[in-house]
Amino acid sequence: MKKKKLASAVGYNKGEAAPVLLASGRGREAERIIAIAEEAGIAVVEDTALAVLLDTSAKPGDLIPPWCWEAAAKVLSFVIQMDNRKRY
Repeated sequence: MKKKKLASAVGYNKGEAAPVLLASGRGREAERIIAIAEEAGIAVVEDTALAVLLDTSAKPGDLIPPWCWEAAAKVLSFVIQMDNRKRY
C-alpha cells in the first residue's frame, strides 16, 4: 500500500516564543504545500517524523508544541545554512 504524502510548512519570526505551523496537509494538500514552497524558492526538507508530529499535535496558526522544538530547530537551522550558502 502506497503511503499518502504528508507535508507541513513551518515559519519562525524573530522574537516569537516558537515557530508557527503555517500549513499542514496530506495527499493532494501536501503536494500543493510542496509546490507552493518550491515555486516561492522556499527550501523543502524531508523530515517524516516531524511532519507526523506536527500533523497530530498542532493546527495551522498554532505555535508548534514544545516536544517538537528540537526537531524543528534542526530543520530551521539546516534551511538557514542553505540560505546563507546561496547568498555567498
